[in-house]
Amino acid sequence: MSILAGPPQGDAAKNTEPRQRRTKVTPFPGKGAGGMAELSPAARTFAARLIRWHKHHGRHDLPWQNTADPYLVWLSEIMLQQTQVATVIPYYLRFLERFPQLADLAAAPVAEVMALWSGLGYYARARNLHACAKIVAYQHGGHFPRDPARIAQLPGIGRSTANSIATICFGAGAPIMDGNVKRVLCRAFAIEGFPGSSAVEKRLWTLAAELMPARAGSIYNQAQMDLGATVCTRTRPRCDACPLDDICIAHAAGRTAELPTPKPRRTIPQREATLLVLQDGDRVLLETRPPAGIWGGLLSLPELPDGADAQQWAAQRFACRVIAVSPAPTIEHAFSHFRLRIAPLLLQVKPGSAAMEPGLQWLDLAKIESAALPAPVRRILDGIQASGSRPLLSRKR
Repeated sequence: MSILAGPPQGDAAKNTEPRQRRTKVTPFPGKGAGGMAELSPAARTFAARLIRWHKHHGRHDLPWQNTADPYLVWLSEIMLQQTQVATVIPYYLRFLERFPQLADLAAAPVAEVMALWSGLGYYARARNLHACAKIVAYQHGGHFPRDPARIAQLPGIGRSTANSIATICFGAGAPIMDGNVKRVLCRAFAIEGFPGSSAVEKRLWTLAAELMPARAGSIYNQAQMDLGATVCTRTRPRCDACPLDDICIAHAAGRTAELPTPKPRRTIPQREATLLVLQDGDRVLLETRPPAGIWGGLLSLPELPDGADAQQWAAQRFACRVIAVSPAPTIEHAFSHFRLRIAPLLLQVKPGSAAMEPGLQWLDLAKIESAALPAPVRRILDGIQASGSRPLLSRKR
């Protein structure tokens, strides 16, 4: 079985974390854990403090800010899922240069979208992005729905992303729940338990709804994310610069290092795969991955089945004559659910005259920059191109 033919990664996967039967959640400050009236007076200043802080200390110059255009906001929200701002910015700008309007993205072939996304990871986001653009363009007249619940029905958009779009673009005033927000809430209100568990996440959503201000919801949501990204960081939080320092329970108890409760540890499996770099002069053979699963829809190097002889398998599978074989440096790549050690094999080949199978293509090494390649495959080919590597004399493996 192919190592790469596993379950979808990242946002393409369903939540398969084991549910915790008992999760301790510290009650919100006040008499209980119910409505806004039960929050302490200090806790009720939470939103106002953040809004004031954001005016002077928040981020105001990101490319997707200062706009209420749903297309621009949506694109940034999808790219920022599980990805840092500094990584997203160049991708965001390149996308807008190629697809300045939603209609441009909807009309583009998915292969071009995947090529522009190459290297950003969690590739189901790109496929869903394209699918969502087509639905909005052709079923909604090019306009995003205004209601968060309807936005959340679109491909690749969850509750938090839908709420963010509706609040920024349509003034919905709906709470959000990304990693930064979870960290701020867990520390400020000393909420125990892994935030990714269903029980704790439900409690966080309840709290977020109670804290949501009646006005300036867009600024408030952005302030939470900015505070988590720049002050209430995962390690070494700058509590002295936090507008919540005097009401934060974790800070008062010296527990900022403990909260949020870490994800339960589990052993990350190590897998191995052999990828074949079939070279014909200055071009290499690539195959399109299945639309779902690891590297779905991207171009990749063929994977050698376990126990197969590289020369014999390649000759039969791709109707070519193998002239020489040599190993390339092994690389490692971490997925969300396993680590993969890739041992590339370089094969110098002479293609036969038979027609290519669907999904296979020869790519000039000079064009790999613009190809839709996963990061590890790009690293392999970049190394080959930089070194001018050629297979050594053929030898059996």
